[in-house]
Amino acid sequence: MFDHNVDQQADSEGDEIAISVTHATKVFGRRPKEAAKRLKQGATRDEVKPLGTAAVIDASFDVRVGEIFVVMGLSGSGKSTLIRMLNGLGETTDGAISVFGSEIVGTAPAELREIRRTKMAMVFQHFALLPHRTVLDNAAYGLEIQGVPLEERRARAQQWLERVGLATWSDSFPSELSGGMQQRVGIARAFAADTQILLMDEAFSALDPLIRREMQELLVELQQELGKTIVFITHDLNEAMFLGDRIAVMRDGRIMQLGTPNDILTDPANDYVAQFVQDVDRARVLTAGDVMEPPRAVVPTSAGPRAALRMMRDLQTSACFVTSSGRKLVGVVRDKDMLRLVREGGSNISDALKPTPSIVSPEQYIAELFELSVESPLPVAVVDEQNRLIGVVPRVTLLASLTNLPTMTTEIPIIEPTPDVPRAIITATLDATTDGNAAPGGSSSLAEGSIA
Repeated sequence: MFDHNVDQQADSEGDEIAISVTHATKVFGRRPKEAAKRLKQGATRDEVKPLGTAAVIDASFDVRVGEIFVVMGLSGSGKSTLIRMLNGLGETTDGAISVFGSEIVGTAPAELREIRRTKMAMVFQHFALLPHRTVLDNAAYGLEIQGVPLEERRARAQQWLERVGLATWSDSFPSELSGGMQQRVGIARAFAADTQILLMDEAFSALDPLIRREMQELLVELQQELGKTIVFITHDLNEAMFLGDRIAVMRDGRIMQLGTPNDILTDPANDYVAQFVQDVDRARVLTAGDVMEPPRAVVPTSAGPRAALRMMRDLQTSACFVTSSGRKLVGVVRDKDMLRLVREGGSNISDALKPTPSIVSPEQYIAELFELSVESPLPVAVVDEQNRLIGVVPRVTLLASLTNLPTMTTEIPIIEPTPDVPRAIITATLDATTDGNAAPGGSSSLAEGSIA
């Protein structure tokens, strides 16, 4: 666990900071400055209530360039107030906020407008479309504010309407569109403006669940393609887990925990966060890389059939992975095939090599692993970009990851899959043969007759 209001990752070497928030506080009321001072001295939110309502208290975090940073919390937690502080729509009572090094707090209105015009676009919960303008003109509105010529802005807006699936609706008016379509116009407008930062305040909360999921997937797709920096506000934990590279969990104006979805799900900072995440769909948050274990049943291509057979006997498994130099995964071998090669005097396990049945990348969600796990005689193999075997996900680990148990387990006594050939027959065959030589006729015949 870490201090609830400290961003431990944003200062790592090489990370460019888009937004930096330092001890920011926002108080509504008659004497906000005095209330902020007392909060800094240790007063609680309730104790300063006679002076004003503390909406955001001592918030500190950095947002990296190109990440989706999610602020989540229940109604009244301060998340919407916080996002409006980032672009100066809400005045900051105390603390500092900078955007690409330009200070927001105390900046003159004209400079703030310039920052919003060129560096930040905002997508609102209730779309904020202009009802008297067509869909195309709404999508082009940000470019109009920037002073882009008419033909150019309409062409760019049309391109973005095509990206969000509304190319044929450009001459329609907002009232002719469904809620999901209107929100697509809002997203097209924000991306068409081509600002470096997008601020999204509960942008999908008014949509039906199916449309909402489509919009979430569209946003992730666009962000991965364009590398925009996005600050996304939501009260939906599953949405936060799906979208966020990092998440700040707020309660009563304070950031309770800041971390990756995995951090928050597997290591909640306090009971409040733990209760918040207890019903989250873990299968769509945890990845193969989060739950994988070191592979045990692995032999190199240089090993002979006897070595492979001996390993499978000792681990009580019917198959094992085969890797080439650099641990690159090349396939699997089965105990029956290795037994046959040993009896025939074969020395090359590649003669019985079969394709690996289930391979995933460490980034794949475990929701995608269940069908693969059921169909595979081996644990699901996890490989990196160079096809190197970096871990495996056994069925029991996959099931355990759906509970509140730790994702890293102790040694599992039952090895998957169970052997096809009895251990006694493997031992008898190994004892009756020598490396590179077939077993004598009598011993081999006895072993053959013992296999079902």
